[in-house]
Amino acid sequence: MTLFKQLYLKFRYYIIGLFYFKYTIPAILYSWERDRVEREEPKLGTVEPFDSPGKLLNAESTGRGATFYFEQVELHISFLTRDLVRVDWKPGLEPIPYAIARQDWPEVETTLAETRDGWTLDSGELQMVVAWDGALQWRDHAGTLFRQERPPQRKPEGWIHRAPLEQEERIYGLGERASSLNLRQAQDKEGNPKTFRIWNFDAAGKYTPGSDPMYISIPLYMGLHNKGSYLIFYENSYEGHFTFADVATADFDGGPLRYYVTSGPPAQLLERYTELTGLSPLPPRWALGYHQSRWGYRTEKVIQDVVDEFQARDLPLSAIHLDIDCQVGFRAFTIDPQRFPNLPKFTEDLLDKGVRFIAILNPGIKYSRKSNLFLEGQTLGLFCTRSDGTLVSAPVWPGWSVFPDFTSSKVRHWWSRQYRYLLDAGVTGFWHDMNEPACFVAWGDGTLPPRSTKHFMEGRGGDHREAHNLYGLLQAQAGYDSLCNHHPDRRPFIVSRSGWAGLQRYAWTWTGDIESSWGALHQTIATVVGLGLSGIPYSGPDIGGFQGNPSPELYLRWFQMATFLPFYRTHSSNNVEARPPWVYGEPTFSIVKAFLELRYRLMPYFYTLAQETSQKGYPLVRPLFWADPQDSHLWDIEDGFLLGDALLVWAVAEKGMRSRSVRLPQGTWYDFWQERQFQGGRSVTVETPLEQIPVFVKAGSILPMEEGNCLTLHLYPPVQGSGEGWIYSDAGDGYDSGRSDRFYMVRDEQGLEVRWEEEGSYPFPYTQVQVHVHGFQPQQAWIDDREVEIQGRLIQGQRFSRLYVREAA
Repeated sequence: MTLFKQLYLKFRYYIIGLFYFKYTIPAILYSWERDRVEREEPKLGTVEPFDSPGKLLNAESTGRGATFYFEQVELHISFLTRDLVRVDWKPGLEPIPYAIARQDWPEVETTLAETRDGWTLDSGELQMVVAWDGALQWRDHAGTLFRQERPPQRKPEGWIHRAPLEQEERIYGLGERASSLNLRQAQDKEGNPKTFRIWNFDAAGKYTPGSDPMYISIPLYMGLHNKGSYLIFYENSYEGHFTFADVATADFDGGPLRYYVTSGPPAQLLERYTELTGLSPLPPRWALGYHQSRWGYRTEKVIQDVVDEFQARDLPLSAIHLDIDCQVGFRAFTIDPQRFPNLPKFTEDLLDKGVRFIAILNPGIKYSRKSNLFLEGQTLGLFCTRSDGTLVSAPVWPGWSVFPDFTSSKVRHWWSRQYRYLLDAGVTGFWHDMNEPACFVAWGDGTLPPRSTKHFMEGRGGDHREAHNLYGLLQAQAGYDSLCNHHPDRRPFIVSRSGWAGLQRYAWTWTGDIESSWGALHQTIATVVGLGLSGIPYSGPDIGGFQGNPSPELYLRWFQMATFLPFYRTHSSNNVEARPPWVYGEPTFSIVKAFLELRYRLMPYFYTLAQETSQKGYPLVRPLFWADPQDSHLWDIEDGFLLGDALLVWAVAEKGMRSRSVRLPQGTWYDFWQERQFQGGRSVTVETPLEQIPVFVKAGSILPMEEGNCLTLHLYPPVQGSGEGWIYSDAGDGYDSGRSDRFYMVRDEQGLEVRWEEEGSYPFPYTQVQVHVHGFQPQQAWIDDREVEIQGRLIQGQRFSRLYVREAA
């Protein structure tokens, strides 16, 4: 054995031993102590269970609905809008409305009538039938039955709610899932319908497709069948279990049975849900660019070398993210001054190069009297405790740690103050990690003891069973408020690993520590689309996977697909090879560079979609059935997605694939790479060389792209009729007014007319405008009745009110 190898093995054994004593033994001690205190915790507040609410005795109208009195419970129905209903089965614990953004709803006029089968309550848009035994039926404005519910069952500390499903019905949502997009397709190891756990969970460094639960669990799902689609959201943060077989079963371990129902096309469902739980604010424009990260960027020099290499290779870069090894002993709100000796100057220099500095932040505070943060929090009573006031502590990266109780506004305010000095040092945004909250365990759940950990819950009290799923959401709220208050002229940027319903108001997310595999690449699309259908529009993967060393082909295919996702970041573990865009050499690097440059050329389109999201709640990335919910061939597709309404993207998620079949929604679609047209409503086979993945543009779209100060309008004319597009522009940050440039085109027998309408006071941000015509060869063109020169398919010009392009014979 060589001397080098002997030294390597000794060093390796030393590291393993150090990890064992620092983390493994504390994990064993914590797991044993957690189980002990949980066994000793008394079970309080149980109620008498029942299998049925009993007989319906009476009903009476209210200002926005009705109350129904059963032998054992009351049912309160409240129409928030004519097509959004809140359902409360009482008695039960009243939820604290952390997820709810809007409370002021106007009264809705409804009609209550008794029938032979029970009572009907009708708003004109939705009608519900309450049967004598507590079963519910839901019908839309046309009288079509779109959902049925069985009478609820009461458990000693929770509820079971069941709803029969249509035979062809698909189910989507539940937040972040490493599952098929259609959750009803998922099976367990025995081949039975899979049960999904609603409990935010740390995947502990690596997960594979099929893992459950994940970091963000939201008790929301969308049903789609031949009669239409609907959405249901349960306002209950307790642990739950959802199964979708012939019947959809929602089984909660505690909390209330309060839920919201709405029906309509998928776009309308997301509008209503985000009207209830909040819209995602418009992010800073730079956030839609490329982010580089790695667990291993420990020093200022390492980061500077990476940024310099990006510049030397002429690669765009918008942000660089630092993992926990930039900190002092992995402690929250620290960046090691020995390894970052002049942080304000360093971040300023990065910003001069267009690169933002993003720092990681975990919620666990080291349990040490040498820590001022710990002493301050202990003195003010800000940490989670047991019933006797003992601090709840658990091992995490800094060692034994305590955890702020974010269910107190006082704690959130205190936490918000801690960001200030890092913001003063030039940190632009924050990456919230380990905030399920997670801790190190030898067995059982890697989080705080659920019954014995007490929370303030805004004064009414509660335990971790109720607060666990809320923890990341409330930390994100505190961080968001801090960034808003400290830099009121800038838009906050936070990316959070965990969260709950309403997280979209404060933070983005990413898909966590997924393995590096072809299956994981395929899984990413279903996970991102499912998050979007759960109200969280900004997400993306660690490109290439977090754990493992992808082959050049896998990395390239992952990078190509991620180019069209909202959060565009490469990140990886510290025990794998570094993964900057140039790591694989040629030809991979040149292809990656081309896609990076394409992302930045598409920035006007991404930013316009972001503005639409801030207004309507639509996810940027959408399932194919968004384009045509009636086409059942699109319901189960999970390796393709829509980016807005104009672009259709398909992944290449198999090794060596050089052609593949793709399904196109109804209409005409243009090949993004070539001048070919395809008729939708069918499957086509396309080539997939290493340089490309399948991308299509919907006919009737106007796709804006930029290069420097030049705006290019790519016109994809409809076969006949009209089409439109728009661009939103502003300063890219802050809250000053913006502008909307809207384009309307009409195709006739001779050519194409385009009209340009301008709204808003922000100055037009481009000095040059050119028009690229796809789909036919232009012969002549006129801008505002003045003929202009055509170069191939390109028309050089300027801002116009009217453009007419005559097609060559």
